[in-house]
Amino acid sequence: MADVTLRSYIFLDDLQPQLAAFIGTTARGFLPVAGVASLFIEIAPGLIINRLMDVALKATSCTPAIMVVERAFGMLEIHEWDKGQVQTGGQAVLDYLKLEEHDRMKPRVVSDQIIRSLEPYHAQLINKIRYGDQLLSGESLLILETEPAAYIAFAANQALKSAHVKLIDAQLFGAYGRLYLSGAEAEIDAARDGALRGLETIKGKEAPKG
Repeated sequence: MADVTLRSYIFLDDLQPQLAAFIGTTARGFLPVAGVASLFIEIAPGLIINRLMDVALKATSCTPAIMVVERAFGMLEIHEWDKGQVQTGGQAVLDYLKLEEHDRMKPRVVSDQIIRSLEPYHAQLINKIRYGDQLLSGESLLILETEPAAYIAFAANQALKSAHVKLIDAQLFGAYGRLYLSGAEAEIDAARDGALRGLETIKGKEAPKG
C-alpha cells in the first residue's frame, strides 16, 4: 500500500525474561512469557494497525500482547512458542501491505548515553516514573533512544542477552523509543555494545530525521 509506511518490523526469536515481564506489566493484551518468539510491527498512519492485527491473527495461532492506535503511528506485537507461526503472521501482514521486510525503516540511534554512579536523588526521580525494576544509587544507567520507536524492543532484548543488567523502563511506541537499563559499570557497557551491535544488523530504508 503506497500510503502506508512500514516503520518497524522486527522478529525476536527468544523473548528475554525481563522484557517479557515488562510487557506483562504495561500491556493490555494476552501477555507473553520468557522464551516465546515475538514480532513487533509499527506503521504509519496508525489506524490501519487494526486491519493488520486481524490479518496476522487469522493467518496463525499467534497471541497479541500490544496494539497501539495513534493518529500518526500504530504498533502491534504478536507472540507464540512456535517461531514459524510468528514469522507466518509477519509475512501475512507484509503480503497484505504488498511490502517486503527490507521496505521497513532502518533504526536510527537518536541518543545514547551512560550515567555512571548515579546519585541517590536522581535514582529516586527515575523510580517515580518507571514500570520496570528498581534503580539504585551508585549503579550505572544506560539511556538509549531510537527512531522508529518499536526497535527499542529489539535493542532491549539484545542488551539483556548480552549482560546482567536490569530493565528499568522502555517506551516502545511514539515518535521515539526510549530504553533505561541499570547495573554495574562493566555490565552496562556490555549491554550498550550488545544493543548497538544488534541495531546495526537491521537493514532497511533510511528514516527521515525528525
